[in-house]
Amino acid sequence: MDKQARFIQEDLARYYQHLGNRVERAARALPADKLWVKPFPFGNSVGNLVLHLTGNLNHYIGALIAGSGYARDRAREFADPGPYPLEQVLSRFREAVAMVGQTLQTQSAADLARPVSDQSPIQTRFGLFLVCAAHLSNHVGQMSYLMQALGHGTREPPSW
Repeated sequence: MDKQARFIQEDLARYYQHLGNRVERAARALPADKLWVKPFPFGNSVGNLVLHLTGNLNHYIGALIAGSGYARDRAREFADPGPYPLEQVLSRFREAVAMVGQTLQTQSAADLARPVSDQSPIQTRFGLFLVCAAHLSNHVGQMSYLMQALGHGTREPPSW
């Protein structure tokens, strides 16, 4: 594989790990009794967002690229009232993030450019990796807002 493709894979894998760590810090910043609380009638809980991100990564990267056979129930990710133990939820999320990193590392430059179907406007595997990272980052921001609404925070300085 050429140097540029390898650099992109490694940087993207590091970014997924960084975002995964931020999700974990957000979930751990809340007391167990607030992880599944929806502070707004129109929104989500941090717990549901972790379920959603786990499902998203397992579907788009696991099933569509790695061929894991994962069957997603997206509606349940948001509707599931929990509560589940934090360690159980985070363990599944960490497994999903690790799977993304492993899958990224197994892709050749040709694999990354391979077309995907029915994912408009995304046209390639690389596009799926990129959009899933953006999606993960978006929900990290949402978690930050939810933590503040619940009177908590990670006390970490702003970062990517």
